[in-house]
Amino acid sequence: MVRVGIVCKPHKEELVRILPELIAWLRQHECEPLLDLEGGRYTTATPAMECARMPELAPALVVVLGGDGTLLAAARTFASTGTPILAVNLGSLGFLTEVRLADLYATLEGWRGGSHALDARAMLHAEQWRAGARQGSCEALNEIVVSKGDIARMGEFKVELDGKSVASFRADGVIVSTPTGSTAYTLAANGPILTPDVDALVVTPVCPHLLTLRPIVVRGDASLTVRVEAVPNHALLTVDGQKALELRPGDEIRCRRSQYTVNLVRLSESGFFEALRNKLSWGER
Repeated sequence: MVRVGIVCKPHKEELVRILPELIAWLRQHECEPLLDLEGGRYTTATPAMECARMPELAPALVVVLGGDGTLLAAARTFASTGTPILAVNLGSLGFLTEVRLADLYATLEGWRGGSHALDARAMLHAEQWRAGARQGSCEALNEIVVSKGDIARMGEFKVELDGKSVASFRADGVIVSTPTGSTAYTLAANGPILTPDVDALVVTPVCPHLLTLRPIVVRGDASLTVRVEAVPNHALLTVDGQKALELRPGDEIRCRRSQYTVNLVRLSESGFFEALRNKLSWGER
């Protein structure tokens, strides 16, 4: 029997109605549902389990019921497996979660029949280094951010590209983004919009002190290093706006394109520009 994971956004009361129907549909179509603990708060139709354990059971598909944040977390959880993700928008913006709830079962039918489209999204790999030793690593679908702490004073950062110095500057932080992340925090920091299929990374200073300092687009296979030179209190490494690690002066974050790819299930080819117009009012007069 084919296994299908279900990952849910917290505090969504409509899941009381949605989940029993979805679980029943999956079973009727010879699929075994794997429900996360958040979903287990709303139904007893199937046992619930930790989302982190789902990749061990090798589901053929993951259904995400939530918003972009729920999708970002699921993407990192299943990054190493390449499991296709069907993301249904139950959030407010839903830029990445393009599938409407009304289209859930039609999209599932398309997936079962092999008539669906896969929207492949590149991820970012980042490593934290301190005094020449690697402290840890992470994968991100949108971006990693190196930023000063909670005191309203700028930090000092240095950026290198393939071992060569790009710039040293004072700012609130630095964003290294994938093309998918170019419509997230990078966009809010006046960065460029990249279509998802562009093989590139974006480096965007956050509130730099120099008016001449602007975002820069680099090759997708580039090796980027962001070094924390000095901060007034402490610095943070934030992954997709969800995970945070404390950094010290002298720490380096070394970034490159990840070996993993997130595959989003769509009914048709991704309507990227339609999403820009409808969700972000892009191009409106």
